[in-house]
Amino acid sequence: MAKVLSASKIIIWDECTMAHKRALEALNRTLKDLRNESRCFGGAMILLSGDFRQTLPVIPRSTAADEINACLKSSNLWRYVKKLQLTANMRVALLNDTSAEDFSEQLLTIGNGQVPVDVSSGLISFPNNFCNFVSSKDELINNVFPDIISNYKNNEWLSERSILAAKNKDVDDLNYIIKIRSLEQCIHSNLLTASQMKMKPPTIQLNF
Repeated sequence: MAKVLSASKIIIWDECTMAHKRALEALNRTLKDLRNESRCFGGAMILLSGDFRQTLPVIPRSTAADEINACLKSSNLWRYVKKLQLTANMRVALLNDTSAEDFSEQLLTIGNGQVPVDVSSGLISFPNNFCNFVSSKDELINNVFPDIISNYKNNEWLSERSILAAKNKDVDDLNYIIKIRSLEQCIHSNLLTASQMKMKPPTIQLNF
């Protein structure tokens, strides 16, 4: 790996916005040592791609300020980064679907903080055409995994659907409900014959 890093002309780091700033700083020190070069990243070109409107570094038991302090923009190296913005959504352009284009614009509006926030709750309201709204986890599961008891062994069917949640507790709750629903009901019968009922009682009962 050291030889590969030393010989690399460019290193591409995708989804870099989820990384802790210390990871970038560690890469900087490592490349300097491997290349015996004092310039940033040992003179190698580093291409960082990502969107800071999405997930920032996850810091256990932290505050929002801790997460901001951990992101790449808080690193001393960030001042050396040349920023380029991509504005064309190639996936939407290739689909040639107006609904996909509208959905993309709605996501950008939310990500840019242009949707009014309710002062009392701190929440935002989605447009009526943004998605299918549900009022409970059960209703959500019914919409995403309809008739799961008949399809839970169908890998192709399962691969076409998923539920994303922001908190591990919600993930655990959803997984538990789905697991319970996918269990096959079985009836187990037991019959004791007359000969079995005449068996001698255990010694421990005789000595009681």
